[in-house]
Amino acid sequence: MEIKKVMVVGAGQMGSGIAQVCAQSGYDVLLNDMNKDALEKGMNRIEKLLSRSVEKERMTAEDKEATMSRLTPSSDLSDAKDCDIVIEAVIEDMNIKQSVFQQLDKVAPPHAILASNTSSLPITEICAVTNRPEKVIGMHFMNPVPVMKLVEVIRGLQTSDETYKAVEEMSKKLNKTSVEVNDFPGFVANRVLMPMINEAIYTVYEGVASVEDVDTVMKLGMNHPMGPLTLADFIGLDTCLYIMEVLHEGLGDSKYRPCPLLRKYVSAGWLGRKSGRGFYTYE
Repeated sequence: MEIKKVMVVGAGQMGSGIAQVCAQSGYDVLLNDMNKDALEKGMNRIEKLLSRSVEKERMTAEDKEATMSRLTPSSDLSDAKDCDIVIEAVIEDMNIKQSVFQQLDKVAPPHAILASNTSSLPITEICAVTNRPEKVIGMHFMNPVPVMKLVEVIRGLQTSDETYKAVEEMSKKLNKTSVEVNDFPGFVANRVLMPMINEAIYTVYEGVASVEDVDTVMKLGMNHPMGPLTLADFIGLDTCLYIMEVLHEGLGDSKYRPCPLLRKYVSAGWLGRKSGRGFYTYE
């Protein structure tokens, strides 16, 4: 099948980023959010990022206008009625995601693919609440979406080869590199990344080294672009904790136990950049 029209559900940082790259790649895009303030912020975020690209001469003003013309705000899921694919990017909560997919299953056309941008939740469980499990798949984009080249494409137990190939082809058109991943907790990216971040937090918790020194070791010793604790603040410590809990529960191995210091920071509301305080303090 050929994908022409896309809906992205959720106008947060990830959803707006996905909508932006889809529109830049020539797709007609509906950016959907029930919260009209969030929807307006999402559209403004895209416009601001595109304007910055024009200022830096990465794209022309004409290309920016063409991209914006392909973007339409939506606050009603029934607008998916003529879309070829819907990409869900709402909060990482299985009940909320399943509710969204149940609604989309009723309103999207029979041929439409339903994709989830979940970073850790089982695709098979999301598939199960629809009447089209063969057309449900995971598309885990990396943050920030316009910059990062990777998409993890996750097959649920019943995802068809046709669905996988259509999403793989779409990923190429988005100028992304896709990797095929089977449906296990955390997939590949977060199953590898989050335990590393968690272990870095343990080294601070146990007094092995300071926050700054742990990050310096990983930047200068392992050639990482940023240290794991800086990265944790960027991702959000609440998100890190949630994914570690998914890994711990899903795989049942004590090596995925979240560090008590991570729990303490989240309980204190120290969530990283978005709250102004995490392992570092932000103005």
